[in-house]
Amino acid sequence: MKPLQTTFFLFVFVPLVNSAPPIQQESLQFYEYDTDVTMGSLMQQDYEMQSKDIRKDGTNVSLDTSLRLQGDESEHNVPPTKDTNLPTCLLCVCLSGSVYCEEIDIEAVPPLPKETAYLYARFNKIKRIAVSDFADITTLRRIDFSGNRIEEIEDGAFSKLLLLEELSLAENRLLKLPVLPPKLTTFNANQNRIKSRGIKANAFKKLTNLAYLYLGHNALESVPLNLPESLRILHLQYNNITTVTDDTFCKSNNTRYIRTHMDEIRMEGNPILLAKHVNAFSCLRTLPVGTYY
Repeated sequence: MKPLQTTFFLFVFVPLVNSAPPIQQESLQFYEYDTDVTMGSLMQQDYEMQSKDIRKDGTNVSLDTSLRLQGDESEHNVPPTKDTNLPTCLLCVCLSGSVYCEEIDIEAVPPLPKETAYLYARFNKIKRIAVSDFADITTLRRIDFSGNRIEEIEDGAFSKLLLLEELSLAENRLLKLPVLPPKLTTFNANQNRIKSRGIKANAFKKLTNLAYLYLGHNALESVPLNLPESLRILHLQYNNITTVTDDTFCKSNNTRYIRTHMDEIRMEGNPILLAKHVNAFSCLRTLPVGTYY
């Protein structure tokens, strides 16, 4: 019997050393399973010890409950911003003086880094712009609020932005224009609800750098007064303009006056026949785009 036992033992031992890969994999899996069981038992012991420590302190709060309470406390300690629990530069993208807050459904202007020069907050749900939004941000050069729901802009909201050159309020719900900063070169208020009474008589007069003015797709009954000499592009298409005068673009008391900078005026889509007002365009190098007959 001993030789048979020895032969049987050698037969079993050889496959263990030179076994096929599936057997080795099974052996390895069993080892890992055994390790998991061991680790699980250690974790269970640790859990029981911590539970005992908690009971020793005279409390009946379980370990799970304690951990959840700690998590809740840490969440309440996060300082909120105006619309989110995330800081502005995590909610938006901040890069070299530019802040990109596009299509993130914010309902108010987020707090901005003091060095912000360019703000892009297009296609959100902003309804109102307050003076406090830009009170401490004097470095802004460009602001784009296109595609929001802005109905109100507080008086003086842009008054401290002395470096601002480009402002877009297109595709909002404005009924009137705010006071604009003095160094503005481009202003876009296309596709709002602005009527002529919502634009003050001298709204553009002191904007001596303004070159591009976009007021198309509004409800204007007349061309804004006192347009600056610097103006190159003026878009007034698809309003309710019914008339123009000899002083709208030119100067009736100066027949030699020429608007040398004006390159384009768009007035198509208005209920006006421009051919009836040819004297109103005598100072222009090119006639406005619109209906003549």
